Amino acid sequence: MSEPADARLDATKPVLTAADFDYHLPEELIAQFPPATRNASRLLRLRGDVLEDHLFTELPDFLAAGDLLVFNDTRVIKARLLGSKSSGGQVEVLVERVLSEHDVLAHVRASHAPKPGGQLLLEGAITATMLARRDALFHLRFEGGEPVHELLEKHGRLPLPPYITHTADAADAERYQTVFAREPGAVAAPTAGLHFDQAMLDLLQARGVRMAWLTLHVGAGTFQPLRVDNIADHRMHAERFGIPRATRDLVAATRRAGGRVTAVGTTSLRALEAAADPDGSLTAGDGETEIFITPGYRFRVVDRLITNFHLPKSTLLMLVSAFAGMEPVRRAYRHAILQRYRFFSYGDAMLIDRSDGQC
Repeated sequence: MSEPADARLDATKPVLTAADFDYHLPEELIAQFPPATRNASRLLRLRGDVLEDHLFTELPDFLAAGDLLVFNDTRVIKARLLGSKSSGGQVEVLVERVLSEHDVLAHVRASHAPKPGGQLLLEGAITATMLARRDALFHLRFEGGEPVHELLEKHGRLPLPPYITHTADAADAERYQTVFAREPGAVAAPTAGLHFDQAMLDLLQARGVRMAWLTLHVGAGTFQPLRVDNIADHRMHAERFGIPRATRDLVAATRRAGGRVTAVGTTSLRALEAAADPDGSLTAGDGETEIFITPGYRFRVVDRLITNFHLPKSTLLMLVSAFAGMEPVRRAYRHAILQRYRFFSYGDAMLIDRSDGQC
């Protein structure tokens, strides 16, 4: 769809390691539950070297008529299944990707990995046969006549992030889903979108802020830690995305008119940049991306980013550091910790202007 991501990296930048993106976060700042209402979070605004503390309800004041917000409309599926192997050992399955009406790729946790032909009994209702292994994932076939999505909706469990310690309940089923979620397929929420309620969307539209939609199905790999020291050696997990023609056209029209393109979440940003040509124009359609955005990356499309706070040493923190600059992001995170912001999926938000230096 576009030039390779590594073609957009500045080769003169120094070697960066995972330790360059580490920080200490007090455990009590990890948000275990959402705020009372969707837009009740705080908003830390980062513009170059300037930091400002705000409330998320103030976001419309920072957007102008003609600006464009790009949202990810993926819907989190009930991808977690507990059960046992036919041999009797306990097993946990996390569906990563639905391949067809009956086949999935999944992470499988068990004392001994299932072998091809082995069967799993999940949630006392689903029989799955392991067909083959694909690197860290397992190709499973769900037996019976019901489609995978229907079986997961009936019997699956919401896959909350590993740092949220409570078992998912009815409140999570509503709040770990954006109000505009439409396309089922994600195993993690596009969390920047969780702050928006319908009233705010209506207010933004009334003020002339444009809105566009894309789909990127967030995979479980978003929570996986780096297993290398030199970040250049890390390979991102692949995620499916789609850019509608209407979104392509709105991005082009906004850029022509001098408006700003704001990605709501790192997932929207990754999809837009993955679909971008060298001149910043987008290619509409479906694709798959392993784009890994690190300091030195040259952004093509996105001017501003709304995002939550990210885990230490994570690829998403590296993306944000590429967008705003490493030192400004370090200062912002130190400030957020001192000011007791709430972190991660159910936490507070940031509004970030792209750094001119982008490094």
